[in-house]
Amino acid sequence: MTQDQAVILAILAGTVAMFVWGRWRHDMVAVASLLACVLAGLVPNAAAFAGFGHPAVVTVACVLILSGGLQQSGAVDALARVALPQSAGALTTIAALTGLATVLSAFMNNVGALALLMPVAVQVAAKQNLPPGKVLMPLAFGSILGGMTTLIGTPPNLIVSGFRAETGAGSFAMFDFAPVGLAVAAVGLVFVVIFSRWLVPLRERAGAEGFETGAYLTEARVTEKSKAQGMTLREIDKVLEEADAQVIGLVRNEVRIPAPSPFREVTRGDILIIEAEPEGLVSALSTLGLKLEEDVRKTDKDESSEDEANGDDTEHPEADKDSADDEDPKEKRRKAIQSDDVVLMELAVLPDSTFAGRSASDIRLRTRYDINLLAVSRQGQRSMARLRTMTVRPGDVLLMQGRPESLNEFASQFGCVPLAERALRIPEPRQALTASGIMAVAVGGAAFGLVPAAISFAGGVLASMALRVVSPRTVYNAVDWPVIVLLGALIPVAGAMATTGTADLIARAMLETLAQGHPVIALTLILIVTMTLSDFMNNAATAAVMCPIAIGTADQLGASADPFLMAVAVGASCAFLTPIGHQNNTLILGPGGFGFGDYWRLGLPLELIVIAVGVPMLLLVWPL
Repeated sequence: MTQDQAVILAILAGTVAMFVWGRWRHDMVAVASLLACVLAGLVPNAAAFAGFGHPAVVTVACVLILSGGLQQSGAVDALARVALPQSAGALTTIAALTGLATVLSAFMNNVGALALLMPVAVQVAAKQNLPPGKVLMPLAFGSILGGMTTLIGTPPNLIVSGFRAETGAGSFAMFDFAPVGLAVAAVGLVFVVIFSRWLVPLRERAGAEGFETGAYLTEARVTEKSKAQGMTLREIDKVLEEADAQVIGLVRNEVRIPAPSPFREVTRGDILIIEAEPEGLVSALSTLGLKLEEDVRKTDKDESSEDEANGDDTEHPEADKDSADDEDPKEKRRKAIQSDDVVLMELAVLPDSTFAGRSASDIRLRTRYDINLLAVSRQGQRSMARLRTMTVRPGDVLLMQGRPESLNEFASQFGCVPLAERALRIPEPRQALTASGIMAVAVGGAAFGLVPAAISFAGGVLASMALRVVSPRTVYNAVDWPVIVLLGALIPVAGAMATTGTADLIARAMLETLAQGHPVIALTLILIVTMTLSDFMNNAATAAVMCPIAIGTADQLGASADPFLMAVAVGASCAFLTPIGHQNNTLILGPGGFGFGDYWRLGLPLELIVIAVGVPMLLLVWPL
């Protein structure tokens, strides 16, 4: 082993460890790995950022933009309206929904396909009286399976195609992945639909009705001596922050105002609806000189009793209030935080959400958007503690209170998916047809070899912008920039593995110790190792790391590199054991109420099926 090989192996081991650890975002890890290679002299300074001009990177960005056009135009909603049965049993409905996700993810970003269909899946689960997870996990797995069937279905396929081009054999064509991918996807889809009813864990995740938002929801009156009198709600919130409390509503002159403006001034007699933990409630009340409304009513009631004892027959309106207090506590809390103008909405945090890694305080949720964060569901566990400063994670479900337009705008801006029941958007026919036509022409141009894939899809993006299918102002919002940075940074690192002979060294060690020179065993090992890595690190990163090893293995055996590269493509796409292996697994984590260990029950047998079907198909379609 040379010094350069030892250094690149150390960098590679550290990179994989950081990916698995998950403390740093994957694009940060990739850039750190690239810079380490540059500093070690393994990647020339001039070539450090050459990966960002790689055709695979350009194609991924363009496909994401075209996928956004299909979503925004309503073309996908129109297809869903036609494809999904209106009234059918659970098995048929789940099969249709999962099948649609599989087809869509072959030609568009599979995270986008899942995000579009997830609210429909939640409705289906409620209609069929099933836990949401029983529908969401098959849907997520189906969308992952569909990605392996075309060149543009998933970033690993584009990366594999790029590495093949570097060997001098040319890029893979649009549907070269289809024979193996379709066989694996079809068998996997049948298995998932039929056996998910038994293998998906039963996880009841209550919807908005089940969030314990009112456990410590308290009404406090602003009295004549209250320090809060004359302060704005924003100023009061700053005082309450130290007590981990917040004002989520206001009652003035018997009119309830949920989610009031933070600049509204509080006056004497107002009733503040405060959400707080028990230990913070006393501090919050004493700091502002507020008095519990229950105590105010109690005092009024005592005075009423004294008047009655003295023969005073004056009617007291508080008596009517007391009778209203017999109302169900949950319904009472519901009225306190919801009205005709202000609603509660559940939002699932997407893997690429700009809210992930930040807190409500960081983005000034209340003051900028007039929205209250009432509760968070994480892996089926509800949390009410320190909501202001809690760091949001991908897959969390947020219970938010605000006006519908504010909530929808927030969801769109920060990358969240509303889980509330919604009607499919009625597409504008001309725009939907235009978006579909542009995608079809771009796919056709690449499939028939008229122009390289990167050029074909870049032309499609330009046409989408010119015809206003995608707004030029928002065109770059559709790009998953962390993935683009990851690809651009790791491609030179993978190149260093090849130029230093490290890929050949790993391949030789694998062949001598495990495969013992048998090509079929080596092919199976490449598939298994790739699939295992993909369960714990980003699939694009897995493909970039494994492609040089696959090519090195083929060289050592004197075999064609094609079946080994295809094994990497299949393995990188099949991450079913953990919620962190694929973005779609992460996305259903909160809405399905799943924990980290809930995926392997359906995922492990599915991965065994991928091996059992994939290896023979690879040998049949791509002979050694």
